Amino acid sequence: MTDASRSRTNIAALLTILALSAATMVWLFWHFPLITSVATVAVLAVLGVCARLARLSDTDMTDLSQGKQGV
Repeated sequence: MTDASRSRTNIAALLTILALSAATMVWLFWHFPLITSVATVAVLAVLGVCARLARLSDTDMTDLSQGKQGV
């Protein structure tokens, strides 16, 4: 298998997984709209908190590496 065909295979696999995930989400929303909506909002909120924590810890590490002392 050449590098180009391996890359195309990986892209096709990624698109297949994304399509299956989207179909699953639509099916869940069709059958359980309230629970799916609540779960989606909860997951997005958790991801938002994780992103903020990652930025915060990255900023703290940058300050420490430059020799600044935190309180």
